[in-house]
Amino acid sequence: MKTLVSGLILFVFVCGLKAQKPNRTSEIEVPIVKISSGQVRGVIEGDVSVFKGIPYAAPPVGEFRWRPPQAVKTWDEILDANKYGSNCAQGGWGAAAGTLQEGSSEDCLYLNLWLPANAESDAKLPVMVWIHGGGFTGGSGAGQVTSGEAFAKQGVILMTFNYRLGRLGHFAFPALTKEHPDEPKGSYAFMDMIAALKWVKENIAAFGGDPDNVTIFGQSAGGVAVHSLLSIPDARGLFHKAISQSGGGRNGVLTGRPLSEDNVDALYPVSAETIGVNFARKQGIEGTDEAALAKLRALSVEQIVAGGQETDGQGGERINSGPILDGKLVTETAESAYNAGRQAKVPLVIGSCSGEIGGAFVNLSTTKEALFSSFGELKADAKAAYDPSGRKEFAEVQTLFNTDWVWAEPARFTARTFVDSQTPVFVYQFGYVPASMKNWMPYGAGHGAEIGFVFNNLMNRDGSPVAHKDQDLAKTMNAYWVNFAKTGNPNGEGLPVWPLYNYEKEEILDVELDGNPIAKPEPRKARLDVIEKAFKFRERMQNRGGI
Repeated sequence: MKTLVSGLILFVFVCGLKAQKPNRTSEIEVPIVKISSGQVRGVIEGDVSVFKGIPYAAPPVGEFRWRPPQAVKTWDEILDANKYGSNCAQGGWGAAAGTLQEGSSEDCLYLNLWLPANAESDAKLPVMVWIHGGGFTGGSGAGQVTSGEAFAKQGVILMTFNYRLGRLGHFAFPALTKEHPDEPKGSYAFMDMIAALKWVKENIAAFGGDPDNVTIFGQSAGGVAVHSLLSIPDARGLFHKAISQSGGGRNGVLTGRPLSEDNVDALYPVSAETIGVNFARKQGIEGTDEAALAKLRALSVEQIVAGGQETDGQGGERINSGPILDGKLVTETAESAYNAGRQAKVPLVIGSCSGEIGGAFVNLSTTKEALFSSFGELKADAKAAYDPSGRKEFAEVQTLFNTDWVWAEPARFTARTFVDSQTPVFVYQFGYVPASMKNWMPYGAGHGAEIGFVFNNLMNRDGSPVAHKDQDLAKTMNAYWVNFAKTGNPNGEGLPVWPLYNYEKEEILDVELDGNPIAKPEPRKARLDVIEKAFKFRERMQNRGGI
C-alpha cells in the first residue's frame, strides 16, 4: 500500500490558520497539523495526505483495562504519523493457541486519516468514519482494502480506527459494575467508538474537515455498531449520516446482552456478569469482589484474549458476552429504539450481500425438509418462497435463508422504521460475483464482498490484473458512498438512479450478479415476508414465555 513520496509539495496545517501554499522548490515535503494533544506529521502519497497511528485515547492497560477511554497525554515534539499503530489485541487468524495475532496489542487506540493533499485547512470537507468488522473479536482500522485514497481523491476525509475487541471490548463482572458507579459499563468497544467520534469533532477542522458533516459506516460487526450508535444517547450529534453494510437491524447475538441477572430475558437468559464470572473461574479466580477484579486486571493480555470458552452455567458455551445493555451507555437495543422511533434521525444507507454465509450459521437443519419444517406453521410459505420448484440444492437454500434471517430482512425492517420517522433511507443488495470468485461464492456475493468495491481498492487473490468491469463497478460504488457523505443522497451525475426507499414501491438498488446496478422493487420480497412472519411469531411466543 505504501508508495514513494512524490511531488515537491509543502503542505503545513496549523490549527486555526490556513495551510501554507505549496513550495515546489523544497526537497521533501510533509504535512504538519496541530491538534488538541500536540503536532502530528503525516506523509504525502501522490495527491493524498496520510496520517497513521494518531492516538485518540490513552492506552487502555493496567488500571484502565475495562474502563472508559481516558484522555491522551499531550506531547511536545512533533509526532511522526507515518505508520499504523498496533491492532487491538486479538487471537485467531494465524495466531498460535494462547498467543496474540502478530501486530496486535492491548495498547491499540489509534486512528488513521486520508485527505486531499491540496485541501485548505478551512475547506470544510465531508468526513467518513469507517468502523471495521470482525465479530467484535477481530479486525482493525489498518489494511490495504480499507485505505482511504479513493475517498480523499474525491474530496472526502476518510478516517479508520481501532476499538477494543473480545473480552477487552465487551466484558462484565460484579466488582466492575460497582467500581466507579458514575461510569458506563460493559461495552468498552462502543465507548472507544464514541471517543473516536469526539476526537473528530474536536480535531478534524485542523485537517480541513467539517465536524458538522460526519458519516459513520461499517460492515458486519461494524454495521451492527452503526445501529448501536444510532440508538446510544451519548453518540447523538457526533455524526450526521450513517451506512450499515451487512449489519442487520434486529435483536441478535451482536446486539445487546443484559448486564446482570436482574434483567435477563428469553432471548438472553444468561447475563454478561455471569459470563464474566465463569471466565474468571476458568482462570482460577474465585469470588466477585475487588480482590478478584484485581486478579483479572493482573492477567496477561494473552490470557484475556485466548482464555478459551466459558460455560453459561446451563450447559451452553459463550466465547464472549458481546455488546452489553448496561442501562447507562447502552440503554436499549437498536430494534427497540427503531420500533419506538427513538433512533437518531439521520439519513441512512443500509443493505447486505446476496449470499452472505452458508452452512449451519443460523439453523442446524441438514436437509431442505428439516429447514422448512423449522418454520412451523409457516412451512408451506417458506417452501414456496425459497424453493417453489423443489429443485434447488440444500446449500443454496441454506445460504439464502441465513442471508435473509440475519441481514436482509432486518435491513428492510430498519428501512421501514426510518420511513415511519420520515427520515431518508436508501436500501441496496450487492450481488456481484467477479469471475475470479465464482468458485468461492457459488450462491451469490458473500459476506464482505462489497468492501473492496466501496473503497475502490480491488485486488485478485492470484495477483492478476483486475477486470475493467470490476474497476468500473468499484468507481460507481465508491461514488455512491462519496455522494451520500457529501449530501445525504447517493445519486449523482453519470450514476444509475438509486431511489429513495418508500412503502409504495419499496425500490432498492440491486447490484445484480452481472454487476449492473439497477433500481427495482425488492426482488426478495416473498422470502423477506416469510422471515418477517417468523420473527413476529417468535416475538409472540417469547411474550407468552414459550421460547
